[in-house]
Amino acid sequence: QVQLIQSGGGLVQPGGSLRLACVASDRTWPINLMAWFRQAPGKEREFVSAIRVSGTQIYYADSAKGRFTITGDNANKAVYLQMNSLKPEDTAVYFCAADALDLEAEMPSNYDYWGQGTQVTVSS
Repeated sequence: QVQLIQSGGGLVQPGGSLRLACVASDRTWPINLMAWFRQAPGKEREFVSAIRVSGTQIYYADSAKGRFTITGDNANKAVYLQMNSLKPEDTAVYFCAADALDLEAEMPSNYDYWGQGTQVTVSS
């Protein structure tokens, strides 16, 4: 069973930056798609960004465009999310997700594997 292990997150002031990381426990696993989602209290899980491991296709939610950058490391089965210019509304638990199939990137139901989640709090 492949596990996704997350790191990063924490408390940051508005306008600050954080970097999230996610690594698969099995580097031989044939991942096609890796993504980040987030879930704020009382809200549904929402798409943030995704990358196909070929690196040729990257997707961002409108809320992330221009502020967040997703990068992938196919050799190490890792994905990173650099978050800049953070706002209080970015506060949420962030989850990484991965799947071996070539499916639509923005649908959480298309991902079979999920990280444990990490809290990001943007507050002064």
